[in-house]
Amino acid sequence: MVAGIGCRKSCDAADIVAAVDAALSSHGLARAALSAMAAPAGRAAMPAVEEAARRLGLPLLTPDKAALDRVASGLLTYSIHSMRATGLGSACEAAALAAAGDGSRLLGPRLVEGPATCAIAIGDKR
Repeated sequence: MVAGIGCRKSCDAADIVAAVDAALSSHGLARAALSAMAAPAGRAAMPAVEEAARRLGLPLLTPDKAALDRVASGLLTYSIHSMRATGLGSACEAAALAAAGDGSRLLGPRLVEGPATCAIAIGDKR
């Protein structure tokens, strides 16, 4: 299971951890269910995203643009803000799906928690 992350540039690690916890809780899951965190390259390079992955004890995956584009048709959410910033209707949903691998699926639409978003994807490989 992979937590996909999206966030504003003003976001801090605590905001991201709160979004992950809220998304997990909305699906009745605990942190232990996750095997990784994922974000598009522009967000994964942010210190807050790297720090959140460290705090959660998860590897941070950065799917490439081709992988993100491949899953774009399977997104459940469309945000004009995400589209302008990343070219994706939901950066966190795309990151989660791409990182979880072929045949993965979202457990539900992204959850917005303050300046961060999180979507949970489940796949065969992670």
